Amino acid sequence: MTSEAALPLGESRQEMLPARDWVRVRADLSSKTTYIVWQGAIYSFEPGQPRQHLFNIVGMSAARCLAQAEDTWDFMSRELTFYLDPATNAILHQWLNPWLGESVPVVHVANDPVQGCFRRPLPAQVSSTTTTFRFDLFPSYANPLADDPRFADYSPQPLYQAVELFKLAIATADLEDPTPSAIAQVSLAWSRIGPWLPWMKMGARPGQLIYSATGQKVLKINDLPQLLQEQIRDRLPQYQEAPSQLNDGEDMTSWLYFRQHFEAYLRGDIFPIGETQSS
Repeated sequence: MTSEAALPLGESRQEMLPARDWVRVRADLSSKTTYIVWQGAIYSFEPGQPRQHLFNIVGMSAARCLAQAEDTWDFMSRELTFYLDPATNAILHQWLNPWLGESVPVVHVANDPVQGCFRRPLPAQVSSTTTTFRFDLFPSYANPLADDPRFADYSPQPLYQAVELFKLAIATADLEDPTPSAIAQVSLAWSRIGPWLPWMKMGARPGQLIYSATGQKVLKINDLPQLLQEQIRDRLPQYQEAPSQLNDGEDMTSWLYFRQHFEAYLRGDIFPIGETQSS
């Protein structure tokens, strides 16, 4: 982090901070697995219609960074998110689609792997007390389900397009201390605008989903929310750790996962598919 005169309280400046700083925030320079956890809500957003609070969510990312060339790190992670009843916070395995009046299986998020590379400086808003990294994503690519007639009732749109807006905030004093390989106290704010999920069986109906969540970084799996600990212990042990190296295949997404496990969805299997299940 650049050395400049301390800012007066209440003032901030935008800086481009090196990838090394970001790795300490998002993961750990020593290549250990760390976790980001989030909790929040998902709302419907339809033209001319009031929003509906469809789900609560709880999720986590198990992440690792490995140093490569100077100021370059490979990023490897696995992600889980569970859709919860908005009234009780119980895990949903069946969901009554209010537009169809039909119950459909719930396909929770199990993205393995999610990976990338950190090598360029990232933008951050820096004040005397708080530094906030901004990490904005605008994915847009051909929908992998669109050309298959099996998915006409689930996700026929030719283009997948979404917006994901991340803010990770830390104490500026923690960033200025170069000694720890990882910054432990990290707060997350995450917003997302995306299409209906394939398992919702919304077809070509106009509308989107709005995600609003907050979270934090934790260094030990025992500090995850109890629901996540139980699911990982009992059904998904691979999510205890981040991958140890880059995978040659493509990143997993909810759309690819739905395609991969479509027969299990039609059978009404419990998701995510555990190690003892097969599709």
